[in-house]
Amino acid sequence: MEYALFVVAYFLGAIPFAYVAGRLNGIDVRKAGSGNIGTTNAFRLLGAKMGIAVLIGDALKGAMAAWVTYIAFGPWGGIAGGLLAMAGHSWNPFFGFKPSGKGVASGLGIISVLMPKITLLAVSLFVLVVVITRYVSLGSVVAALTVAISVFIVQEPLAYRTFGLIAALVVVARHRTNFQRILKGTEHRFGDKKIS
Repeated sequence: MEYALFVVAYFLGAIPFAYVAGRLNGIDVRKAGSGNIGTTNAFRLLGAKMGIAVLIGDALKGAMAAWVTYIAFGPWGGIAGGLLAMAGHSWNPFFGFKPSGKGVASGLGIISVLMPKITLLAVSLFVLVVVITRYVSLGSVVAALTVAISVFIVQEPLAYRTFGLIAALVVVARHRTNFQRILKGTEHRFGDKKIS
């Protein structure tokens, strides 16, 4: 019966906070901005207040998924639950499993539970990159790669090293179109005027 927690973790990750927030404001986030149901698109379309609310929601669902499966099954359970939450967010079952969010905010919640010291470093580098470049996508990838490298430097358990590598691969792959836009100079910069 405890294995049902992995199903719970997946559906926790699938809670579409950005979509709900958008609907409350008369916007379908799937049809505007980047079309993603993630935190960045929420900031872009709905403004800072709603964006922060979505960020908290997306991070909490990742944290809860990792925490409940960690309590039940230990480190390997925690990473399995966390990855399932990221999968639920990134390929949402409520929207036909089409690529949706990119899993960064959910990943933040997961590492905050499993690897709090590494979380501080990853968040710091994310903020630094975004402040310098104003590219959230670039900051997200740098943060993900920071986690992937740091888990080896500080000799985290094998389960967390595995998570770091898999999560980084997912985040980098999900941001490939962002890098194409960065190279073309068409990528949206954080702080640009909100899309109406």
